[in-house]
Amino acid sequence: MFTSDNLRFLLELSRTGRISDTSKRLGVDQTTVSRRISRLEKDMGARLFDRGVSGWQLTEAGRRLVPYAESIESTLLSALGETTASASPSLNGTVRILTPDGFGAFVLVPGLRSVRARHPDLYTEVLTSTTHDVLTGRDFDVAVTLERPSPRSVVVSKLADYNLRLYASRRYLETHEPISSVDDLRHHTLVWYVDAFLDVEPLRILDRILPTGRAQIQTNNIAGHYEAVRHGVGIAPLPTYIGATDDDLVPVLRDEFVIRRSYWLVVPRELIRLARVRAITDALHEIVDRNPDLRAR
Repeated sequence: MFTSDNLRFLLELSRTGRISDTSKRLGVDQTTVSRRISRLEKDMGARLFDRGVSGWQLTEAGRRLVPYAESIESTLLSALGETTASASPSLNGTVRILTPDGFGAFVLVPGLRSVRARHPDLYTEVLTSTTHDVLTGRDFDVAVTLERPSPRSVVVSKLADYNLRLYASRRYLETHEPISSVDDLRHHTLVWYVDAFLDVEPLRILDRILPTGRAQIQTNNIAGHYEAVRHGVGIAPLPTYIGATDDDLVPVLRDEFVIRRSYWLVVPRELIRLARVRAITDALHEIVDRNPDLRAR
């Protein structure tokens, strides 16, 4: 008969990845851990872990089960006088965050220092992507998106607004034709995302600037755009939280070109009250509040 206590073993093994570490944390022998996991897999009718040389990794079926195990754990902690929004440094487990590449690489990752200081046992996975179907797999705990998704099965809130401006390096501007209007951009090298893979509507901005033109240099991540601009390859739209922090970059057409876009914070409804998720969403708001080029909700 199915017992929810076996979920505790799944939860700890998902956190440690090793039978030996799990047995120590739960105060049982390794055989008991293996037996409990095997029993749970039999009850669920699915393999929950893949066993490999690097440890035990959750399968897709196992990942789907983890939020329910965490919900039970959080409820028990609440009954013992803890709160699901606890800021205790004893928080552990893993939080998977999906985010656009620019926000993830230039804002989120540098801002995670405070999370590590507060929750040294909490692991954070940051997956960056700038595609329309980034949320379809639902393989995340927290997501930051450029498009506002349907709130049917997730909780959605505005995280921040930001501006995009055209940037070029000082060296590029010194060695190329002057730019006094948008039409002058036809005579310059533009850098942007790969047309064939750009399906996020808020980023289809070059179509509006130059309806008959296209970027001569195309790469599928914003780090490539930034490096191309920094090395004098061409001109690219960059978020001001990237461009404004580099003294060698100069805004182009400052009065004619500025585009405002938004970031949305997305959390699956069944995870919204979990302590580890609340810790990360709180940290995201703090990171945004500290950045002068992001306008908080």
